[in-house]
Amino acid sequence: MKNIVRRSLSVIAACALAFSGVSVASAASQPATAPTISVVAAKKTAPVTIKNIGTKTVKGNAKATIKPSYSKVKNVQIKSAVLKVTKGKKTVAKNKKSVKLAAGTYKVTTTVKYKYKGKTSSVSKTQTLQVKKASTKRSVKMNGKSYNCPSGFPVKGNRTGSKSEWKYHVPGGQFYSRTKPEECFKTAADARKAGYRASKR
Repeated sequence: MKNIVRRSLSVIAACALAFSGVSVASAASQPATAPTISVVAAKKTAPVTIKNIGTKTVKGNAKATIKPSYSKVKNVQIKSAVLKVTKGKKTVAKNKKSVKLAAGTYKVTTTVKYKYKGKTSSVSKTQTLQVKKASTKRSVKMNGKSYNCPSGFPVKGNRTGSKSEWKYHVPGGQFYSRTKPEECFKTAADARKAGYRASKR
């Protein structure tokens, strides 16, 4: 009986050892996970990049002149740069190197044809362009509580009493910085037209 028990224990121990070896071998045979490497592709610079044409401002019935605006990399040969301009459904200009536009809102398509590394290509871009009329406002009403005039209206109109005592002060004048204006003007001439006289200092 003792022999049978001993043999059984020996078989169990052998099996345990065998399974343990298989597990270790199996675990050892698993390949290590390779580290992940990210590769970022270098950003290519386009041979020609079309720039936006900024908002234009005109006085009265004057017109703004617009031209194609673009940048290019070295060794690019520009064959042509033209504009197509539409206003609503109407075509104002087509295949023009420059266009004169009155105040309004337009769709402007810039097309640049170029040669680079022996290959001829073209690039186009459409943008909305505004041509604005310059302000005809000559003065800005103030409350007499602030020392500063709005940008573009540097002349200070100061009402110190009766109309005959209305004075205006220009930048650099002795009392300019300490004056709180009731009105600010674009020019001294505008102040005089409104009934102000020049400050003596």
